[in-house]
Amino acid sequence: MNLSRIGVLTGLELRQRARRAGFYVLLGVFFVVVLGITWLGSLIFAGENVSSGMVSVAICGVLLMASLVTPTFTGNAVNGDRDAATLAPVQVTLATTADILLAKLLAGWVTGLVYLLVALPALLYALVSGDEAPRAGTLVVAVLVLAAEIGVISAIGVGLSAVIARPLFSVAATYLVVMLLVIGTLISFGLGMLAARSSVSVLTEDPSQVYVETGMASGLSSCDVTDEPCLVLRPDVSEACVEVRGAETVPRADRVWWLLAANPFVVLADATPTAFGSGGWPVDVFGNLKLAVREVQRAPELVRDDWTDPCDGEPAGEMQTTGEEYPRPQEIIESTVPSWFVGLGVQVLMAAGLMLWGASRTRTPARRTPPGSRIA
Repeated sequence: MNLSRIGVLTGLELRQRARRAGFYVLLGVFFVVVLGITWLGSLIFAGENVSSGMVSVAICGVLLMASLVTPTFTGNAVNGDRDAATLAPVQVTLATTADILLAKLLAGWVTGLVYLLVALPALLYALVSGDEAPRAGTLVVAVLVLAAEIGVISAIGVGLSAVIARPLFSVAATYLVVMLLVIGTLISFGLGMLAARSSVSVLTEDPSQVYVETGMASGLSSCDVTDEPCLVLRPDVSEACVEVRGAETVPRADRVWWLLAANPFVVLADATPTAFGSGGWPVDVFGNLKLAVREVQRAPELVRDDWTDPCDGEPAGEMQTTGEEYPRPQEIIESTVPSWFVGLGVQVLMAAGLMLWGASRTRTPARRTPPGSRIA
């Protein structure tokens, strides 16, 4: 691996991209879309936190657009040159397989960063739209994580373009992998949350009003007889009160929340420092998304005897307290586990694995080549 050769190949790739008119058209479309997303952010956030909110919306918009645009110019980086018969002349020079793949990775990464630079006017517009600018640390970390995510997507595209022979299939596969990280993690989390359920016990004064899957609770047997939803007397609470065990089931998001760790938007939000406003609530999209992910780490209450409880002598429907207040959003974030470094590590390992696999398929001389491959 030679840095000089990598620099020459990267410059060649970038000059080829810059000569295409479609590149500038796509830049213009990218800018318009990101500016529109930023303007929509101004409608969502208002007051003293409008700048922080708009900046976070703009950066999330850049990540969304980068996820859609980057696979188009990295998903055919290697097999496109092979089809055009421009890869073989490079392979017979002093450039090694590692030089070629790293140059294409750097070219794709730099191209993605150009799109980030094009989005800077939208960020500047967001910065001057409010009285208070976002904290410098928040903005710097968000941009760095965004740049890292663009690099990961570029590596995935280059790796798959070297593994798959046909450019169309490799571009589609790159989109599929990116969507697996963005949408597939959400689907897996939702299905896993519904699959991992726990029963909830409910205190009630009239068990006939508690519906369970097997029928009305008034017809259930004692808990000494069956493990199914059952009734147990609770004289410690009230002579007329019973506990319906297993009367309801709740999803256990706390058991599958880790499925969200590799989501690029979760990585971006979880790694960015959170700014809090009045009441301890986050002031931007990053903080609210981080709060949502950290909230699902908390285990649900499996015995509901502290609110809307008819067994305590109070009128039904009034909220009862047990002396413990629900934690504020800032306390939830500070007391739960960050996961951004794990998610980013999974993404880097995936991208590195595809790059290594692609290197083994691109190395010359090759014993086997895909059917129909152009070698000269």
